[in-house]
Amino acid sequence: MNDYNIETFERHIVDQQHKKHPDAQGDFSWLLSGIVLACKIIGEEVRRLGLSDSRGTAGSDNVHGEEQQKLDVFANQVLMECLGSRGNVGLLASEEDEDPIVVLENPDQGEYIVVFDPLDGSSNIDVNVSVGTIFSVFRRSRANGDSFDEEVLQCGHQQLAAGYVLYGSSTMMVYTIGQGVHGFTLDPTIGTFVLTHPNLEIPERGTIYSVNESYADGFPPYCRRFLHWVKSGEDDMLYRSRYIGSLVADFHRTLFKGGIFLYPPTSFFPQGKLRLVYEANPIAFLAEQAGGVATNGDERILQLQPAALHERVPLFVGSSFEMNKLHAFIQRPLKV
Repeated sequence: MNDYNIETFERHIVDQQHKKHPDAQGDFSWLLSGIVLACKIIGEEVRRLGLSDSRGTAGSDNVHGEEQQKLDVFANQVLMECLGSRGNVGLLASEEDEDPIVVLENPDQGEYIVVFDPLDGSSNIDVNVSVGTIFSVFRRSRANGDSFDEEVLQCGHQQLAAGYVLYGSSTMMVYTIGQGVHGFTLDPTIGTFVLTHPNLEIPERGTIYSVNESYADGFPPYCRRFLHWVKSGEDDMLYRSRYIGSLVADFHRTLFKGGIFLYPPTSFFPQGKLRLVYEANPIAFLAEQAGGVATNGDERILQLQPAALHERVPLFVGSSFEMNKLHAFIQRPLKV
């Protein structure tokens, strides 16, 4: 038993916080523990989906006009309740709600903002495809005259923490607080996330490209040229196409295996489809911390100033080699 020295998420985040902020009182780790608790609850409901009444549509649309799944509503409520009771979270913003939610009776209280996509890829849930939760944490600005909306609309480089939880063959959390990227796997025997993948790094070059090619006719010319290149076998590299349709799952593979994930503008979504604040920003923060690159085709994702909570943006993210090649086709230098 003396050699049994597992590192749980709770222990890891406290150690990381003490290294970066030795005078910290534990408020930040208390917030993150709320995210962990919520994702354990969501993960268990996902696991039991075929046996519970959470399967199917909720009979309503979200703020984007998309049909909500029952599990979308469930996941959103769980995150709201687990984070709203922390006492140090002032604002919550979700893909499922039109406006940020003030969670404390005194709106001036609460040091942190948490934004999240409660169940990414939920349209695939009924066919047992991996889905996930994406989250990001900011410090409240509290500038004079700032509305709650304006407090939430911060650039991605101001994130304090970001991550996702993937509900797949195992439940895995990947997160960063700006000190590298670490992966934890939920051990169901003890009900705790255990550090299994410390200091994750995206390979400098991969062999996989990930994009929904059914929209290829509506892609910008540079994307079509790039896709022709990856299929051409140039540079003695044979690329394979892998696309799941769940951002968390597709990025998770890219993080581990390298290559590139693309969600370019299309004729249907000329501004892109993914949301900047609670999808692209957290993924970009993780990618850069792991040695990768994330842009909208022109600028770093983390440098973009959001204009609205649900603003859409193109997203290109992955290994440095493939990202440099893409930007050569765009004819814009890669800004890092």
